[in-house]
Amino acid sequence: MFLGQRKVNQAFFSQIDQVVDRNPIRGVLEIAYTKGYKSTGRPSYDSLVLFKTELLRTWYGLSDGEVENQVNDRLSFSHFVGLGMEDTNSRLYYDYDLRCCW
Repeated sequence: MFLGQRKVNQAFFSQIDQVVDRNPIRGVLEIAYTKGYKSTGRPSYDSLVLFKTELLRTWYGLSDGEVENQVNDRLSFSHFVGLGMEDTNSRLYYDYDLRCCW
């Protein structure tokens, strides 16, 4: 059952990535999401990473903290949003709340 569920998630996320044209979405997001250009602190996340994280939060009914934990814990989630293994322990929602843009 567990392996079957993993394949379903990976197939679903792959289909979303293939069907959805990210360029128009990125254009809208870049207008609303202005990254800070400070010389201190961590670099800002790409707007598309935050958008895809918000999609996961909505699709799976997760709270901000829960989606953050799931993105850090589940390879399918972290791969879908565009984070690699070096990006573990990310603080996505504490850096910026994308929902303010809607």
